[in-house]
Amino acid sequence: MRFLATLLLMVSLLAAPAAAQPRGPLVLAAASLQEALGDAATAWARRGHARPVLSFAASSALARQIAAGAPADLFVSADQEWMDDLAGRKLLVPGTRAVLAGNRLVVVARPGQPLVRGARGAALGRLLGGGPLAMADPEAVPAGKYGRAALERLGAWTLLAPRVVRAESVRAALAIVERGAAPYGIVYATDARVTPSLRVAGVFPPGSHPPIHYPIARLTASRHPEAEGFRRFLLSAPGQAIIRRHGFIKR
Repeated sequence: MRFLATLLLMVSLLAAPAAAQPRGPLVLAAASLQEALGDAATAWARRGHARPVLSFAASSALARQIAAGAPADLFVSADQEWMDDLAGRKLLVPGTRAVLAGNRLVVVARPGQPLVRGARGAALGRLLGGGPLAMADPEAVPAGKYGRAALERLGAWTLLAPRVVRAESVRAALAIVERGAAPYGIVYATDARVTPSLRVAGVFPPGSHPPIHYPIARLTASRHPEAEGFRRFLLSAPGQAIIRRHGFIKR
């Protein structure tokens, strides 16, 4: 009977809900930062903090959520424009906005597709226009806006615009190429690193598009006591080292 009582006690303890774990600050971040911020959050947790909760999507979608009142602590955008929009709405804590990282813009392709390095104008249009061209939405998503600016500067946008497949985020554009639904896609250099099945077919000259900067800021809706600490960690030397390991360039 004592054995049965002990067994029942053990079962009841195992069945009891675990004590709620403390939640870290909620970070809304551009889709291209998934792996880098994931590793940074893990490193922060190893220092004895609650692991931040990370949510990734297109910067445009996240900024609209914040403007609509979504409760979050930190926002990391893939461009300055969406951060400017939130600043204009007084949704950023003054003095907390900073550039977290930089990136490059590339063309990815499935193996066997011709390289596009150095091509411009009609030649670039012919190379990329043999099928659908995957891009994040060039009207709203930063990666798509950078891509459109580069194609316009290189004289190929008019030829390619009718063939663009507009994705909801840069990772969605990458997935389109990976599935074989488009022979080429325009993504960030860091996105190309996470998909071994694709190769970089070309790199856009830096002067062909605005500089790719990722601003970070704490939101006025933030109530988490560790939000500012995590923001500072990301901007510190250890945080920056983690981010650069994923291919991002110095801020």
